[in-house]
Formats: sequence, structure tokens, C-alpha cells
Amino acid sequence: MRMSIATVSLSGSLTEKLEAIAEAGFDGVEIFENDLLGCPLSPEQIRARAVTLGLSIELYQPFRDLDSTSPEQLQANLRRAGRKFELMERLGADTLLVCSNASSDAVTDDDLAAEQLRLLAERASDHGIRIAYEALAWGRHVNTYLHAWRIVRAADHPNLGICLDSFHILSRGSDPGGIEAIPGEKIFFLQLADAPLLAMDVLQWSRHYRCFPGQGGFDLTRLLAHALRTGYAGPLSLEIFNDNFRQADTGRTAVDAMRSLIALEDSVSDVLPTSSPLPPSIQPHGFAFAEIGTPDPARLRSLLEALGFARTGEHATKPVELWEQSGARILLNRAVPNAAGEDATSLVALGLDSPEPQLSAERADALLLPVLPRHRAPEEAVLNAVAAPDGTELFFCDAAKPSWRQDFSPTVPPHDGTGSLHAIDHVVLAHPWDQFDEAALFYRAVLGLKPHESVEVADPYGLLRSRAMTNGAGTLRLVLNMAKVGRRGLPGQHIAFADNDIRATARRLLDLPERVTLSIPDNYYDDLRARFELGEERHRELRELGLLYDRDEHGEFLHLYTTTIGQVFFELVQRIDDYRGFGMANAPARLAVQHTSTPANASLER
Repeated sequence: MRMSIATVSLSGSLTEKLEAIAEAGFDGVEIFENDLLGCPLSPEQIRARAVTLGLSIELYQPFRDLDSTSPEQLQANLRRAGRKFELMERLGADTLLVCSNASSDAVTDDDLAAEQLRLLAERASDHGIRIAYEALAWGRHVNTYLHAWRIVRAADHPNLGICLDSFHILSRGSDPGGIEAIPGEKIFFLQLADAPLLAMDVLQWSRHYRCFPGQGGFDLTRLLAHALRTGYAGPLSLEIFNDNFRQADTGRTAVDAMRSLIALEDSVSDVLPTSSPLPPSIQPHGFAFAEIGTPDPARLRSLLEALGFARTGEHATKPVELWEQSGARILLNRAVPNAAGEDATSLVALGLDSPEPQLSAERADALLLPVLPRHRAPEEAVLNAVAAPDGTELFFCDAAKPSWRQDFSPTVPPHDGTGSLHAIDHVVLAHPWDQFDEAALFYRAVLGLKPHESVEVADPYGLLRSRAMTNGAGTLRLVLNMAKVGRRGLPGQHIAFADNDIRATARRLLDLPERVTLSIPDNYYDDLRARFELGEERHRELRELGLLYDRDEHGEFLHLYTTTIGQVFFELVQRIDDYRGFGMANAPARLAVQHTSTPANASLER
């Protein structure tokens, strides 16, 4: 199908937007009126630029408050429309979006609305232009798509059809199944937008929080399937009003937009007898390794040893060490330069155990994520990798044949660690504000991970937005974080290790000469006593060991955090029974302690 996007969805000037849209692979574009008004090019020049870029101008929008008006206002509206028709001819656009009337003086009269729309369509036909009538979710009287369709059907003009907008349909909780009652040839345009599920005024929700398909909570797959069953053959077009997108990099956002449509088209192939444009989604089984780059390997080695890891291998050709403890594996990469005297220690890569690593790489490439170039010696393992939105490299490793481990010459017998850690439980990645939604789509579309609800956590100097992504078996867990305001250099990446006996680990760590875990304030434990009745002995043990506690309907959760090196710290967790969360209720206490533990902020609490 043809892919289109409204210019309002991106940042930049109209010419910058057109170039980015074409570069991302779109076929067409909706011209949003404000973008045209601020452009120094004439409509003829814009048309020529679009042709040169291989773009068709699919729609001009919006035309507001035409229907359900007084005779005097109708004449003014028709005069205004005539000017727009002349403009559209110069642009080469043949469809005008007309929104249902949202003004307070709109008249409640379907017959009048149909009559006025018929007059508009008749005048449009003289210019070879079609009218796509859209029910705004906040329309004064017409605010549902089936109501708009009844008016269009009553008007009965070949140049008048309906525009379906997923936000206006789904934000009101309307059943999209009714779309199949509309003949496909009368659906003149289909606009797609996702959104997080928020309890707020629908107009503000629409104007500020729309996002690309796959980034929110709407079931766009079902809606699109209903539209396609009607025989709709027009473009799939994105119309996104989002404050972050309109400030973000234009080209990057356009590519993410195209990725979202490719993924949506792929999802529809699961419910309709259509072929998918993508290789199948292959969910990773778990983490093969996490790779940390550091200019200060001595500090990281010391912390890993304290946690019970053993250095079990050295890479044959790269300055990379393999550290293991049962199934938990860390690669320590020493090839990271000092950054202006700062500790640049950070998480640089994740290895994912995939049952079909080649298919995983092919799907990523089809979703506009080319495989990263990798320098390797001829005898070394072939590992395909792509870059996640935050820059972390993701390596697709063969779960059945972990050939990457053969690149490391052994230094001690494998799994010679002394602790009770046995796997990587989850990994937390930090994202700038303009990449958070992109990351959610990336992990959903590329890896087939299931997104959980977004949550917001307050810390002493800002607000943290967080969203978990997991595979179907719950054996691979990622948490995506976004800091909404400046975080005073607070570390944003951490690796959580699953521990079989976290109490014993905590006791052993407390006996070390130098403390390596965060010291949790007594106030936290006083509050914990109020929240949970665990018995006096257990409360005292948690306080003495510095363990944090959480509980859900499936089980219990014990965890602790290490001190930070650069941008990375570790978490040790023990899931009891079938606990499924991440201890999010304890995040404010952890964040507060980390703030006061950061050298730049330590003086603030003195």
C-alpha cells in the first residue's frame, strides 16, 4: 500500500520535512496548512519539489467549521473554500480534509449538514477535488465516524466521502467494527495515530500526545483490518500531533514513522490473508551477555569480583575480557577512551540469545535498521548487530550454538565464580526525551517484545518515565527509562542479576572492607513496616542487610543496588514465587540515595 504522512508530524520547515519524508521512503504527504503558510516557496514550486522527490500530495488540510452553520456563514465558508480549491490546483492536491464543526454556534441538524456538504462537494467537483469529511472527537454535534458517514451518505455526492482517523475513533471508545458498513470507495482517506491511554480532555490528548503506531495503547491492527476489508485502496497516512516529535530530529523521526507503518502492515497480515512485508518476528530467549566499555577496568574488575564473578576469558584479537558467574556473563571492553577526565564507563552492547539470529537480523534490516559493520578476524564468530535507539549495540547470538564464546581464550575454568548469581534478570536503558517512544516501537517491532504500561516515578530533581518490555516467556526483560528534566548527571544504565540467595550475598558484601552497595535510609524501612506486615524478625533482617522489598499478587521481590561506576551500576534481585514486576515502588528511595551519593551532589545533603 502507499505510505503517507502529514507534515505536522515532523519538526522543521516545509522543505526540510518534504526531503526527510522522501528520504524515509514515503510515497505521499499531507500538506498541513500552517506549514504552507510559513513557506517562502509558491504552491507551484512546492508541487515541483514534491515531484522531484517522488512524493504525491495526497491531501490538503484542515478546513474547519463548514457544516451546520447559518446561511450567511455558509456563504462565507464557500467563498473561503473556493480560494482553497484554487490553491490546491496549484499544489496538485486533489483531496481536501473537512473537519466536523466544533464551534459553539453549530446547528444540530443532520439534513442541513448534508445539504451544506453537498454544496461544497459540487463546487469541489468543478476543480476535480474530493471532500473527505472527518468527525472530530470533540465536534460540537458530529463527533463519531458513523454519524459522519450517515451525513455523507445522505448528501449522496460522488465527490464527497469520509476520512477515518484512528485517534478520533479510538479515543472515544468507538467500536471500529462499524467501518465495514462503509463502502471502501466512500472512504476517501485513512489517517493513523496511536496514543498512550490517558485520562484527560480529548482535545488536549489529541494535540499533544499522539504517537506513531506501536508506540501507544490503541489497537490499530484491528482498525486497519476493518478498513482494508471494505476494499479501501488509498494511502495509509500518519497524522501525529506530538510536542516531542515537533522538536526532534526531522530525518530520524521520519524514519521512525515509516518503520511504524511497515510494522503495522506486518501486524495486519496476522489477521488478514495478506502477505507480510517482513521476515517473521523472532523473540530472543534471554541475554547472552552484557558488554560494558570502561577506561577504568580496575574499578569494574573489583566490583565484579566482589559480586562473585570470575574472569574466565580474554578475546583473541580485542581488548575484551569475559567475566562469568553461572549463566550471568559480562564482557569488559577496555577500548574506551577517557572523556575529558570523566569516567566514561557505560553499557555499550547486549547479546541476545535468538533461536534464528539470521532472521532477527533480516527483520531489523527490513525495519530500516541496517546491520552494523563489524571488524573481525576470519576465524572469529559471525555476529550480526543493530543499533538500538539509545546507541546500544544488539548482537543476535545463536542460542543453540554460542559460537561467540569460542573467541575467548580461557583464563580459569568456566563458571568458577563464588556467588549465587545465575543469570541477567533484566537490563535498564536510559533514553533522551526524543527517543523514548522510538525505543518502545523498536523493541516491539524488531524483537517482538510486549510493552507494559508506562509509569512515572518522582525523584528529588525531576520525573522519570519508565516502561518495561518483555518476551512472551518472561525470560528477557528490558526497562526503558526517560528523564523528563535534567538529572544532574545521575547514572541511567543498570544490569540486574538474578540471585538464588540474595540474603547470603548481602551478608557477604557487607563484610567487605569497602562498601559496594547503596546504603538505604532508615526512613525507608520505617515506611516498609507500615506498608507490609512481614514480622519483626524479617523487617529487622531487611534493614540490617540493606535489602529492598516489594510484593505483587504473584509473589515477592528482594533486591539491592551497588555503587556506580561511570554511568553503570548493578542490581541484584531475587524473585520469590512468580513475582513479575521490577520493584518500581522502591525507585524513589534508590534515586534519592544515588543523588546524594553522586560526588557533584553530595554536598547538597550536608
